[in-house]
Amino acid sequence: MRNESTPDHYHDYPFIVIWEVTRACALKCLHCRAEAQYRADPGQLSYEEALALIDQAAAMERRPLFVLTGGDPLMRSDLFKLAEYAIRDKGLSVSMTPSATPRVTRETVRQANEAGLSRWAFSLDGSSAQIHDYFRGTPGSYDMTMQGISYLQEHGIPIQINTTVSNYNLTDLGDIARQVGRIGAVLWSLFFLVPTGRGMQSDMITPVQHEEVMQWLVELAPRMPFGIKTTEAPHYRRVAAQAGPLHARREQRAPSFVRPVDVLGRAPRGVGDGDGFVFISHTGEVYPSGFLPISCGNVKEAPLLEIYRNAPVMRELRDKSLLKGRCGVCEYKELCGGSRARAYAVTGDYLESDPACMYVPASYAPMHSVPPRPDLAGQSIQRSR
Repeated sequence: MRNESTPDHYHDYPFIVIWEVTRACALKCLHCRAEAQYRADPGQLSYEEALALIDQAAAMERRPLFVLTGGDPLMRSDLFKLAEYAIRDKGLSVSMTPSATPRVTRETVRQANEAGLSRWAFSLDGSSAQIHDYFRGTPGSYDMTMQGISYLQEHGIPIQINTTVSNYNLTDLGDIARQVGRIGAVLWSLFFLVPTGRGMQSDMITPVQHEEVMQWLVELAPRMPFGIKTTEAPHYRRVAAQAGPLHARREQRAPSFVRPVDVLGRAPRGVGDGDGFVFISHTGEVYPSGFLPISCGNVKEAPLLEIYRNAPVMRELRDKSLLKGRCGVCEYKELCGGSRARAYAVTGDYLESDPACMYVPASYAPMHSVPPRPDLAGQSIQRSR
C-alpha cells in the first residue's frame, strides 16, 4: 500500500527515465531486448518531439536520472544536440549507453564530454573476445569496446560497465569483475536476462545459479573499487538483507581504497519495473521498463508524468499487496518485489512470482509442496580475488 510518510517512494516521480532514442544498431546481440534493426524507424520521435520529452522530464519536481539508450544512440544524428539541451539548458543528469561500433571515435567521445554527459556505459559480456563477441554477434566488438573505453579514460568521463548475466558467461563473471576494476569503472551493472526480444528462456541461468551469483556479489561488493548494482534481479536486496551483520563485518574489513566519484548517485531505495523506473520507446510508447513490453500510453498523446502516475499497469506494479504466489506472501516483498518483467515473460502475468528466485517464504511452505532448498556450497562462479 502507498505510504505517504515515506519521502523516497516512487508513486509520484520516477527515479530514472530511460529513453530509447532510436532502435537502429549495427550489432546483432543474442539477447537484444529491442530486436534492433540496421535502419532507424521513420516513426521515431522527431527532434521537436524529443525536445518536448526532455522538457517533461526536466519539469518534474524530483528530477530523474535521464538515460539515452537504443539500439545505438550514436545512430541518431541529433544525439549530441539533444544531450546538450537536456544537460546545459534543462539541468538534467544524463548518461548514455551506446554500442561499441566504429561510430565510437575520439571525436564522438569529445562531443559527449563537451555536451556534459555524466556517465558513459559500455557493455562487457565476457572477459575475452571469444566470449564477448559471440554474445554480441559481431566479431571485433570486444576490441572496439576496449578502444572506446580508452577514449573515455583520456577524457576522464566516468565509465559504467554493463554485463548481461546468462548461460554464456556465468563462469566468466569473476574475470569480468577483475577487468571492471582494471578499467577504473565507477559502477558494474549486472543485467539478469529476461526472455524478451531476442533473449530466450533457455539462455537464463537457473534459480539456484541466480542465488549463487547474488551471494557472490554481496561478498564481492565491499572488496571492489567500484559500485555494484543489479537490474531485473531485485532479490539481490533480499540476499544482502539476509547476510545482515555478516555483510556489515565484511564491509568493515574491506580494503581502504577510494572509489571513483559516482556523480549520478544511487537510488534511495530499490527501483523496479514501473516503480521508480520508466522507459520510453523510440516511437514514444511508455513502458514500466524496456523488459516489460506493455504500453501504458504514448508521450505524443499524454504527458509522461501523467502516464507514470495514473496508468493502471503502473499503479498495480507499485502496489506490492497485489503480488501473487511466493512473491505475494514473501516477507521481503516491499524490499524486493521480484522482477515483474521476468514474471510476465515466463508466465504471462506481471504480478506472478519471479521464476528466477528460489527463496521460499516461511508462510508459503506449509501450504504448498516445495522442494528443499539446495546446498549452494559448490559455487559455479569463478571467485574474484
